[in-house]
Amino acid sequence: MANQEIIDKLKNALVNQDINGTVEATKEALAAGMTANDIINNALAPGMKIIGDKFEVAEIYLPQIMMSAKAMNNAMEVLRPAMEKEKIGEGSGIAITFVQEGDIHDIGHRLVSTMLGANGFKIIDLGVDVSNETIIEEVKKNKGKKVLLAGSALMTTSMMSQKDTIVALKEEGLRDSVKVMFGGAPVTKQWITEIGADGTAENAAEAARVALDLTRK
Repeated sequence: MANQEIIDKLKNALVNQDINGTVEATKEALAAGMTANDIINNALAPGMKIIGDKFEVAEIYLPQIMMSAKAMNNAMEVLRPAMEKEKIGEGSGIAITFVQEGDIHDIGHRLVSTMLGANGFKIIDLGVDVSNETIIEEVKKNKGKKVLLAGSALMTTSMMSQKDTIVALKEEGLRDSVKVMFGGAPVTKQWITEIGADGTAENAAEAARVALDLTRK
């Protein structure tokens, strides 16, 4: 089977909440010589974007979201050994990952956390619906270390709290001690520039590359 056929098979299994099919297609992709990054970038991440889009227009509901998330997590477990071998940044720093306050959509967040971990970051996952007070407290705990904040928001309302995160960091005198990247469906490069953050990415694989670039500066 050609690589593109395997990619399509994997993506479709994920979109259709086929947990066993997702795992088997992931194993097929690895056996065909594909890298973990390619599998994530070309199949898993696009598949989860389709799921997110379907959820937004009410074509699917929370139970389907959870099943696809479970399928994705199982696929990531299969990929983990390959991701460890492929990682390009040892000791990249600390990545504090979170979903902004008022938002509980964590599929993209979990995928980004996994990719950052595979690229040498020590992950401190604060979870979902995280207040700026909690974020600031965690940054203070790790002051003096190489720290990256990676926040996610799927809704326009929760995206607004990203601006508040930057303001809070400045008020506490911590802005220059961390690199800040934000992601999520409504987040644009224009928004990142407007609020004074450092970067964004359209998918988990790109997020890892952006994170490594930011922490090298």
